Amino acid sequence: MGEITKTIPKILLDIKGKTVLDWQLEKLKKIGITEVVMAAGHLAEVLHKEIGLHKDGVDIIYAIEQERLGTGGAIKHAWEYVSKAEEPVVILNGDIFSAIDLGEMIKFLSSTSDGIILGAKVEDAASYGTLDYDENYYLKQFKEKEGLHQSGYINGGIYIFNPQVKKYFPEQKSFSIEYDVFPNMKDLYVYESDKPWVDIGVPERLAWARENWE
Repeated sequence: MGEITKTIPKILLDIKGKTVLDWQLEKLKKIGITEVVMAAGHLAEVLHKEIGLHKDGVDIIYAIEQERLGTGGAIKHAWEYVSKAEEPVVILNGDIFSAIDLGEMIKFLSSTSDGIILGAKVEDAASYGTLDYDENYYLKQFKEKEGLHQSGYINGGIYIFNPQVKKYFPEQKSFSIEYDVFPNMKDLYVYESDKPWVDIGVPERLAWARENWE
């Protein structure tokens, strides 16, 4: 993102008069969530100053990374700050916009499974890895980027995990959720969605969201 996020975290970027965080909190509040842990590293002090400890009826807790922890290490670290660690958690990447209803996604969560992952449909999956799952939505594997310009279901960056997934976390601090955790999970399912989805992590997709999101 270069200069765009040099002084402002992605989650505070403006999309149609609201920050990314505002959009995400709206979704979380609809399903009754009142506590959000922010896995914060780059510009954590800006986040704290701009957001504070409460926002729109939600308590904000900061899990500040003193070093780069990777996508998996950040989740592991943030989970330590969750007050009800025995309950399922909803995990959202800070640069994802999706039109899904989290309440509908939660309905498909089995308490005995590891959890569910959003399978977001994109028209051109060439720059993404895709999901391979069966007719029961059981996730068999993550396919690496194949460079094929065709539609497909990708990792949508929204997960609902049951607490037992913590047994798959490596002992080290820094690791990847995609490469070091997902391949070891035995019972992970896909919530398939054709609803609009966009990753605003690159300037052209950010521009698209600012023009088209509602």
